[in-house]
Amino acid sequence: MGEPHSALIRLAGIAKSFGAVMALRGVDLAIDRGECVGLVGHNGAGKSTLMQVLAGTLKPDTGAITVGEREPVPGYGVQDAQGWGIRCVFQELSLCPNLTVAENARIRHPSLKGPGWRRRAAALIVGELDRIFPGHGIRPSDLVGDLTLGRRQMVEIASTFAVSTGRLDLIILDEPTSSLDQVVARQLLDHVRRMTAEGCSVILISHILGEILTTTDRIVVMKDGAVVEAKPARDYTRESLVAAMGTIIDDVTRATGGPAQPAARHDPAPAKTERNGPVVVEANPPRQRNGRSLVARKGEIIGLGGLAGHGQTSMLVLIHDAAGRRTRFASVAGKVAFVAGDRQTDGVFPLWSIGRNVTIRSLGAMRRFGLIDAKAERAMESRWKERMAIRTPDMDNGILTLSGGNQQKALFARALASDADVILMDDPMRGVDIGTKEEVYRTIKEEAARGRTFLWYTTEFEELEHCDHVYVFRTGVLVADLPRSELSEERVLQSSFEEAAA
Repeated sequence: MGEPHSALIRLAGIAKSFGAVMALRGVDLAIDRGECVGLVGHNGAGKSTLMQVLAGTLKPDTGAITVGEREPVPGYGVQDAQGWGIRCVFQELSLCPNLTVAENARIRHPSLKGPGWRRRAAALIVGELDRIFPGHGIRPSDLVGDLTLGRRQMVEIASTFAVSTGRLDLIILDEPTSSLDQVVARQLLDHVRRMTAEGCSVILISHILGEILTTTDRIVVMKDGAVVEAKPARDYTRESLVAAMGTIIDDVTRATGGPAQPAARHDPAPAKTERNGPVVVEANPPRQRNGRSLVARKGEIIGLGGLAGHGQTSMLVLIHDAAGRRTRFASVAGKVAFVAGDRQTDGVFPLWSIGRNVTIRSLGAMRRFGLIDAKAERAMESRWKERMAIRTPDMDNGILTLSGGNQQKALFARALASDADVILMDDPMRGVDIGTKEEVYRTIKEEAARGRTFLWYTTEFEELEHCDHVYVFRTGVLVADLPRSELSEERVLQSSFEEAAA
């Protein structure tokens, strides 16, 4: 940062409880004008709760919020936040799937009314999409429910950044790149830097530490509802930032009973020169014309790469639907389980408990005399709560009481606790903290060593390095077939843009 900026907003002594759970413990936080602040910490540390208080969607139990040099705002709420130019892109998207892109923009911007509102809404949202995400390919008439998760996230971001009336002084971005590929994520982060240079403030929450280190001016670390450290971003390295978050790894390690291992240490899969073992999955995208097939053998971890929305999820769905029967496009030997990246639409059962969300895939194996063995179900809940370090005091609590990252842990637990031979993972690390990521990586490798097969679509290149073999997709077609020894970020990106390069 250059010269000190004037404070835009201050939070003092913010506390919030949900029953017996203390989500925030007297948090103090100040944001300067034109500053990009990175907010990091493990799942359940209180980051999203604090941002909901700042956005006015959640009332704190105690504490004060001050805007500029004014007196603390009594009864601070959404209208106050909007009036002072504070906007938020929450981790769980708020778009209406049954409406078009332009209609969703109209909901976010109620000043777009009267004759011609649809045309003005379309111009507003497309103009902002063009500004942030050049080449986005999204039309204002597209139904949001028909868009990929990544494109829905782009629409939500653009709608929040767009200004129809009033002012824009502070943008809160809660895991904004969780469903974006590397190219689109970089477009967004470049736009963030442009906005801060123009005087807008940004709070960036991300579990991708590289984004935090390269984009932000100052980093604030939270743990168990409190701020434990705050320093300029230039004073951190990846290793020191992980150390500042501290007990993330210790918590996970205690839960799993394994030895402590630093989360920052990169532990890619060893290169394999030969692909041995029986084929358990063979699939061909419907549009494939070059004779290339996706093949997964027993005990392999297969990565699906490429730009978001280019057929990776469709491939996983095709394989899932082919389990137990041979189809024209795919054959699968064994049972499958699916870990959804879009947890709200395809993952959690929102009205059920955390425990039932974990055990539902395995209930058939717990039947005794036609009834579910409650003792066995409780034992499975407890075992996977500990193994995945799901942060909850009671597995009977509703699944939506968990943070987004902890909901994702429950989906992992559901798949790994099952009897599935093949685990399909659709960009599953959305909103998951670095400590849990490293533990999940180790668990995947342990399960693969026992003979399970994993097909893993990810938008993060570093995760592809944990795979034995990678297939790159472009426009619904397999354009590159890379053994681990030939994998590089340049090769994946080149293949993503030019089929001839594969």
